[in-house]
Amino acid sequence: MHTVKTQGTLPGMTPPPESRKKRGKPPKQEPAAEQPAPELLPESLPEQAGHPEPLPDERSMPPAPAETTGSDGWPPMAEMLHNVMSPELVARGLFPVTVLGICAEADVLQACARLIDTADVICAGRTLLEAVGEKIKDAERLLPLTVPIAPVAQRIESLYAGGKRVLVLVNGDPLYFGIGATFIRALGADAVRVIPAVSILQLACARLGLPWHLVANISLHGRDNFTPLNVAAARGVPICALTDDVIGPDTLARHLLDRGADWFEAHVFEHLGTEQERERHLGLAETAEERFSSVCTTLLVPNAPVRRPYPGIAEKDLAVEGGVFTKPSVRATVLSLLRVRAHHTVWDIGAGSGVVALEACALAHAGHVVAVERNAVRAVCVYENRRRFGATVLDVCEGNAPHCLPPLPNPDRVFIGGGLSHEEGADILSHVWERLPGGGRVVTTCALLDTLDLCRTFFGARACAPEILHLNTALATPLGQGLRLAAQNPVFLVAAQKD
Repeated sequence: MHTVKTQGTLPGMTPPPESRKKRGKPPKQEPAAEQPAPELLPESLPEQAGHPEPLPDERSMPPAPAETTGSDGWPPMAEMLHNVMSPELVARGLFPVTVLGICAEADVLQACARLIDTADVICAGRTLLEAVGEKIKDAERLLPLTVPIAPVAQRIESLYAGGKRVLVLVNGDPLYFGIGATFIRALGADAVRVIPAVSILQLACARLGLPWHLVANISLHGRDNFTPLNVAAARGVPICALTDDVIGPDTLARHLLDRGADWFEAHVFEHLGTEQERERHLGLAETAEERFSSVCTTLLVPNAPVRRPYPGIAEKDLAVEGGVFTKPSVRATVLSLLRVRAHHTVWDIGAGSGVVALEACALAHAGHVVAVERNAVRAVCVYENRRRFGATVLDVCEGNAPHCLPPLPNPDRVFIGGGLSHEEGADILSHVWERLPGGGRVVTTCALLDTLDLCRTFFGARACAPEILHLNTALATPLGQGLRLAAQNPVFLVAAQKD
């Protein structure tokens, strides 16, 4: 049975300066009589590894069932947050690596004096290490926390294996896009003790009076994957985005505006929790024109209704070049055959106006849709339709298939609405089939018998029995004082699944 370690917390933060209290706060009330706050500091943690007395509400709890490793390879969240220390490690003279979060407004030396005194090695970034260096004169006890992280993690792993007490100091919550998870992956949850401070998310939400459990969290600090931002924007929930000097709040604003996601107000906090703190409250258009520091936390809060694509988009609402777009009856059948799920990546090759890709966004709302179009004028229509409908998860790839396809993320579903009648039609099918995973599906439209024969031959050579549908629809149109049925162009649909 594992014993859960009690976690220390840091002193309460100082309230924000008077200048920060704005934006329609309720009138001030007379303060209640001040009560002495209990001290729950890291110093209250035991100096030696062992089994601390469980909290009162833990004594009556049965042992938690064993959890398996998550699909992402991380330890279960309960282990990551509670950080147990097994008796076997204690018997071997090993001490947990302590990853301590420091509140931005706290005095470092005061907040963790006992942990500093008992640590053999203290690892921290430049600013925190300088603060600790005022007290620690033995330079051999100080280990700079630098990037890349891997060599530092290896060094700490070696120190831990040698029985050293290692203290890692970081800002805020070590498990909020922080280094705590790195050490847990390297050493295991049993060997790491995490003591969080108030996270940057909590600080920013406190400035606005925004409940932070409602907020979607993304980090573009050292990353360039916008998919989490696109998915969160489509949900219409508040978003907390961490940025750096490469992708800043202005870049986020331009990215969202390009996709029509203009329903946010940006609250940008620079150097949050420090003496240099600055906050700005701007519309996205204003944010896109501003410049910001490299240390920013941005809260995007919806201030208007969210627009989303939907099935059955009318032609009059689309930007269309030369009447080239897939008719509603064909779109409905294609999407039914594709069987798109929420987290799928979908390709629309030969997108035309992009209307199939738009409606696929309504199904793959937590995934990624790519519209591939070689005609520059039609590609402009796709961009415009994305903006009109706020299709944040839709990307546009301009180029000739299959040559433009290799950089795209692997698809789960592919619709080929054009291009198969050209000389590279077989190459397009081959590339798509190679990239599809097991269970992946591809649907093609064939207006020509030659294209239908190409698809039958291709799938037949791969021992795949495709579904073939002949779709022949007619629309009621006026004729005199009555109606007649006007036939639309017939089309074959070929659907295949890779086993």
